[in-house]
Amino acid sequence: MSKLLNKPKASGKSTYMKSWQGWLFISPVLLGIAFFTLLPMAESFYFSFFRRYNVITAPEGFGLFNYKLMFQQKDFWQAIKVTSVYTVISIPLYMVLSFLLAVLLNSKIKGVGVYRVLIYLPVIIPVTVSGILWRNFTDVDFGLANEMLTSLGLGRSQFFESAKSAMPSLIAMGLWNIGGGMVLWLSALKNVPQNLYEAAEIDGANGFTKLFKITIPMCTPMIFYNLIINIIGSLQTFGSVVALTGGSAGDGNSLLFYLMKVYNDAFNIAGKTMGLACAESWFLFAVIAILTAVVFKTSKWVFYGEEA
Repeated sequence: MSKLLNKPKASGKSTYMKSWQGWLFISPVLLGIAFFTLLPMAESFYFSFFRRYNVITAPEGFGLFNYKLMFQQKDFWQAIKVTSVYTVISIPLYMVLSFLLAVLLNSKIKGVGVYRVLIYLPVIIPVTVSGILWRNFTDVDFGLANEMLTSLGLGRSQFFESAKSAMPSLIAMGLWNIGGGMVLWLSALKNVPQNLYEAAEIDGANGFTKLFKITIPMCTPMIFYNLIINIIGSLQTFGSVVALTGGSAGDGNSLLFYLMKVYNDAFNIAGKTMGLACAESWFLFAVIAILTAVVFKTSKWVFYGEEA
């Protein structure tokens, strides 16, 4: 014991060697972040102040032109509207349904592992493949979805071909990946101490009481995490819609999400509004940062356990 207590401290040279080796091993990741994330971010911020920039030629017209122009465009406000509606509706729906599904599959029922796997399987399907599958499934003329609705005695739907049904159809399609949220909720439910449920049962608490007084409060850290992740993900909706619609924004721009607007401005035919796309990207970055800060600021409802 005395030998362990009197063990000599590592020399400065050995500490430096260990530190140097650690930095060497993580250098590929750091270089990747620096050259493929931080540098492009800095460049996009710089080019957002130029009136004309097409990547190839030198930028022209330095100023706040792009930041003023984007607020004057009707497509900009349409993209804000579409993205906001999708975010406000899809996030609560996704979180509540995935939580209820996790509570159901957290019980001891026969074959529960099989059910979990089957529900999670759609998550591993690539976004592009999933979009193509849903595009064929909801095809107005030849899709299986309308055949199923007709066989049930319901009317045929226009799905993504109509402005009225495009957003509800997209939100419903988003529930296809509900298994990803279910897995996160299951991990949180497994960490709830069982002695709390046992004490509640002794006091005569029913299932709803245990759900709202024990399960949900103990899962608030996961609610907090899911809320932030889903806000960021919903505001950056792009790939699934492009794969589903083939790049179209839908009837009457009903599916013109914000990142689709940014993409169209960045790679339009004229090729002169890359600076506008950069400005729009930084506006989205600011919105996400503000919303994330608000969630963190109002996170007093999150329960992290007993303080020592």
